[in-house]
Amino acid sequence: MITRIFKRALVSLSCLVLLAWHAYGQIQFRTLDREVIETRLKSFSDKNDEREKTLKQLFLLSGCKDGHLSEQRVKPVLPPNLVCVLPGDSDAVILVGAHSDHVSKGDGVVDNWSGAALLPSLFYSLDQQPRRHTFVFVAFTDEEGGLVGSEFYARSLPQDQRSRISAMVNMDTLALGPTEVWSSHSDKILLDALADTAYAMKIPVTAMNVDAEGSSDSESFARYNIPRITLHSVTDETWPILHTARDKMDVVKMDDYYASYRLIAAYLSYLDSNLDAPAPLKKVAP
Repeated sequence: MITRIFKRALVSLSCLVLLAWHAYGQIQFRTLDREVIETRLKSFSDKNDEREKTLKQLFLLSGCKDGHLSEQRVKPVLPPNLVCVLPGDSDAVILVGAHSDHVSKGDGVVDNWSGAALLPSLFYSLDQQPRRHTFVFVAFTDEEGGLVGSEFYARSLPQDQRSRISAMVNMDTLALGPTEVWSSHSDKILLDALADTAYAMKIPVTAMNVDAEGSSDSESFARYNIPRITLHSVTDETWPILHTARDKMDVVKMDDYYASYRLIAAYLSYLDSNLDAPAPLKKVAP
């Protein structure tokens, strides 16, 4: 999980009203019932390898199959990165990620089964709509060991594939309250799009920065100049829950978690409609 030292932005996320109404008309997605989202959150395991297997089954149940679901081996001792591709009309990519591992203390429900368990549901939400972008959903292994899975994934991509990523949307530690965004480590265009979406959906989101000596999987892509944004739900009051025995199902605020799911599904749909594809790489003369 992203580390502590919290600083709430002095100016809350606000949208341009004239854009918001246009944004609402461009948001198309389907939702799973709250009971399904809750059941998937409760399907956590205290073993990281079992978490990966559960996510694989949830992706299959959500319709990700026929060669679009794969495992990327990172280290022999670790569960693999789990990758699900939802093809679009172009090879421009929106990457959606969350780490599936957790520390030994507690059950790791909020950090970060809450993010990982949403990946198959978000696939389902976007699957039946026309898409400009190809969506790639990745459950990263061993974030708690130092962004191991996400760094391996980003580093392993050929340069031309990295250059086609329009955005990296990272989910790390939801369900403790309303959706927050790590604004100081997020791309401005992606922040503005989130504000527009939140306004259109009438779901609150605020900027809560989590800066200092730690990190999150989004930073593995920032070093390649890939636009990124991290969504979370941590505040000064809820920080002491993380990496402790208190990280269990009974700290979850289910109303807020379901609202986060709906907001993120809408946000991904809005990004698909409004993000420009990255500029092609310039060929270097021999």
